[in-house]
Amino acid sequence: MASRNDWTRQQLLVAFALYCRLPFGRLHRRNPEIVRFAEAIGRTPSALAMKLTNIASLDPEITSTGRAGLRGASAQDRAMWNEMHTDWERFALETQQAVTEITSEPVFDETYDPIDERIGKDRTVQTTVRIGQNFFRRTILSAYNEQCCITGLSIPALLVASHIIPWRADKLNRVNPKNGLCLSALHDKAFDSGLITINGDMTIQISKTHPVKNDPFFSESIEAYVGKPIRLPEKFSPDKKFLAYHREYIFQK
Repeated sequence: MASRNDWTRQQLLVAFALYCRLPFGRLHRRNPEIVRFAEAIGRTPSALAMKLTNIASLDPEITSTGRAGLRGASAQDRAMWNEMHTDWERFALETQQAVTEITSEPVFDETYDPIDERIGKDRTVQTTVRIGQNFFRRTILSAYNEQCCITGLSIPALLVASHIIPWRADKLNRVNPKNGLCLSALHDKAFDSGLITINGDMTIQISKTHPVKNDPFFSESIEAYVGKPIRLPEKFSPDKKFLAYHREYIFQK
């Protein structure tokens, strides 16, 4: 018989959604988002904050820093953690559906809608893509504490959740946050066009096929970062296999 303290699947989906969208340092019971969602799912802020910390204890990137604290992850938590990593797109849809059912939050942010017309006009497909894009952006900005991983720029309106392997090239990893970087709009464009890339040691490399001379802005905003390491996120660090793909197929050597 299930205990009244057992978490329902909907409650757990909401908790995982919050884990993806909140920086690790904000997983505490006084966080207004945690207070709001705790009330919506019928849990105390302390219980929800503890669940988030338990989820963090499953994250090797968190535990490797010695900051995980509690280690009370349940079998149910572990199962959902594995489910999340197996199919990111389905997980994004399910978590957003759970959040929408308990709050008035829209299924996706209408103000951020970089929809690719090549996906067609089918509303169901467009909605799925928008939800995935919204989840990807929120998760990436949260992981990098809303800072460009190259420059440290921290104005959200000027930040992009940039795909390492392009959206069009890898359907399975379109929503996988390990296929993303938080970049300024300028550096997102430079990365997407292959003007810059990231080496295996996480330092910046610049293409030699586009020599730019006597351009102070280019020198200060892009060239000055060559050889410098990117700021790594607290969670969902970029997968080195994806970065290798970018160097091989996107970067203009």
